[in-house]
Amino acid sequence: MLLIAPDSFKGTFTAREVAAAIARGVPLDVAVELCPVADGGEGTLDVVLAASQGSAERVAAHDPLGRRVDAPLGWLDGGRTAIVEMAGASGLALVPESERDAEAASTRGTGELIAAAVASGARRIVVMAGGSATTDGGAGALEAIADGGGLRGAALVVACDVTTSFEHAATVYGPQKGASPVAVERLTRRLHSSAAALPRDPRGVPMTGAAGGLAGALWAVHGAQLVGGADWVLGAVGFDARLARAAAVVTGEGRLDRQTFAGKLVGTVATRCRRAGVPLHAVVGSLTLTDRETRELGLASVHAAPDEAAMAAAGSTIADDLAASRRPSTARDSLRHNDCEEHMPVGIAKHRGLG
Repeated sequence: MLLIAPDSFKGTFTAREVAAAIARGVPLDVAVELCPVADGGEGTLDVVLAASQGSAERVAAHDPLGRRVDAPLGWLDGGRTAIVEMAGASGLALVPESERDAEAASTRGTGELIAAAVASGARRIVVMAGGSATTDGGAGALEAIADGGGLRGAALVVACDVTTSFEHAATVYGPQKGASPVAVERLTRRLHSSAAALPRDPRGVPMTGAAGGLAGALWAVHGAQLVGGADWVLGAVGFDARLARAAAVVTGEGRLDRQTFAGKLVGTVATRCRRAGVPLHAVVGSLTLTDRETRELGLASVHAAPDEAAMAAAGSTIADDLAASRRPSTARDSLRHNDCEEHMPVGIAKHRGLG
């Protein structure tokens, strides 16, 4: 069985669209299971809700520049657990490139979503901290939570898409949010000043720099548990059980670069595949890693695929490689008819004669 588990290609294709495109290139005699995944950034909420049969509502909040936006708020466990995708209220995708202002951008909207979850009775709130437009050290979110009356006993978990610490958030991610070199210096000074004023100092603590320091602020003030976003999502979608049935895995993301080693999805999937002894192939929008770095990840192959046709072609090539190398079929390499129907979008199920 070929397990197809990509992240989204941010701003271009959702994880579900990437998985479906890759599967279209796989011959009909190769069993496929689709498992769209994410690392805590944009698109994570859709992946988690689809895998967990959760629900979502739209909540009025403010975007990074203070404009009104209807942002999604997810619910699991019969309303006991709320899922906040901070990219939905404070995400980079909400701000056109010409309007990006890393110094003015605020996480207030994310705090408003957390406050709305508390007001609706959530006992546990999971914040997906990735894909942000912000480097405010979480100041806007803290203010909104306080204005809403605090957490009122709700437990807070922050799923982080990077391992960067608080004080390095501007240096590493500020430029992609519109910060000039001079602005990065000012933002870094502001982060140091904010850290010194918090009840606990987040500097030097892994993952506290996620979402421009939002993770560190929630850790310092509200005792939030910080977890790897990719690991949390892989657990939520039952990845390890699916991996145990796979002869090979295909993962992917929009850009394979050095950040992949710092808690991003592909790096996390690679670690699990190495432990399981299952070969891993990557389909990516673009690649800046060297051959040596891709070998460090343990990738069996890497395919640049900026569009759906190229993704399908990559799926065909990977399936051909799998057919050439695998041993005679065993129960481990097969996939029940019902599993295919459960994990494939309707269009792909029909493509394989299953619908």
